[in-house]
Amino acid sequence: MAATLPAQTAGVSLFIDAMIADLGLSRTTVSWMYTVATVAGASALPLVGRFMDRFGPRRAVLIVTTLLALTCAGMGYVGGWVTLLLGFLLLRGLGQGALGLVNNHAVNLWFERRRGVAIGILGLGMAGATALFPPLINDLIELHGWRMTYLLMGAAVAAVMLPLGLLFYRAAPERFGLQPDGADPPDDPTGDTASESTASESTASYITASYIEGLTVDEARRTWTFWLITAGGVCTAGLGTGLLFHHFSILGGNGIGRDAAALLFVPLGVLTAGSNLGSGWLVDHFSPRRLLGILLVLFGAMLAAIPLVTAPALVWAYGIVFGVAQGMQGAILGSAYAYYFGRAHHGAVRGLATTVFVGGTAIGPPLLALGPDWFGGYAPVLWGLTPLPLGLAAAAFAAEAFDWDAEHLVAETEPA
Repeated sequence: MAATLPAQTAGVSLFIDAMIADLGLSRTTVSWMYTVATVAGASALPLVGRFMDRFGPRRAVLIVTTLLALTCAGMGYVGGWVTLLLGFLLLRGLGQGALGLVNNHAVNLWFERRRGVAIGILGLGMAGATALFPPLINDLIELHGWRMTYLLMGAAVAAVMLPLGLLFYRAAPERFGLQPDGADPPDDPTGDTASESTASESTASYITASYIEGLTVDEARRTWTFWLITAGGVCTAGLGTGLLFHHFSILGGNGIGRDAAALLFVPLGVLTAGSNLGSGWLVDHFSPRRLLGILLVLFGAMLAAIPLVTAPALVWAYGIVFGVAQGMQGAILGSAYAYYFGRAHHGAVRGLATTVFVGGTAIGPPLLALGPDWFGGYAPVLWGLTPLPLGLAAAAFAAEAFDWDAEHLVAETEPA
């Protein structure tokens, strides 16, 4: 997950000001290019999900990592709006979209009972990268320029992720005669154990064991729960992306300098990590829909309070709240689809949801850009958007109280 940082808004936002100055483009233009590229880049994710359901995550991670590293290197040669748009498209589709999807899918295949904690641990990668690397990237940009910095990031992605993908990514445990969470495998009525040929991930197709429960993507998308979780993810991911994309501009409008504004990334990363783990434990004990409602209430309160962040100490407080929300989002949304819809078709189900997520993240930057363009500041837009997460929170609590889709979901509403 740390390797997705070059394509995440927390990483891209560090380059935006330098890109605007170098290429002579307006902030609004770059925001809309980022939006279009994010939506277009997400369009292939259902295919990535189906590919993983058939061939497993190892092949997918090797292909995606190679393309992402080449894209980072290519960002060093951007010369205008056309190549910048193409670079954004590939970065968002491959990094934030495909690589994030592969990572989440691989973990969900191997955990059921402790899935929440496992997804929480997975979130440490992105949280750690957010806490540690932005100051380093910022220094590299100042020393070597934004183009060379992206070249260096591409080399780092390839050097780290290709060996890790080859060595450690695997298909579902049933392919190897195992069970999720290290449980004992069920008795094989044929008396046969998994042969070397069936355990090999190089076989032509990825055949899911018949005893893995799961709804197909068509069945899942007919439920209210699928769209509730997806809408909550679009809201928090989209607006969170907008906040990070315009972070220095938003706090600059509050009278906070760039160095002080950069302090947000330290508590953001640390609290995202801690909240990932804590929320992962909660997912193993409480319904994801209930936790989603709590997350949305927290997010709405944060939106309303951002215009009041006018001192460095409040930047730290903002980073703490944002980090808690980011960590909860990662753990809840990372677990909910496998929790409610099973593992058999998780790649396709999660692929569809991730397409909507990534498309949703594209809404945030241009939406918040309306603040300075139309209203002379961000506060009216932030306050105007506050009812959105609060309304979705009410829907999440209602879904839990009235047990929506109970007859269709794989899991019980309340974990054991």
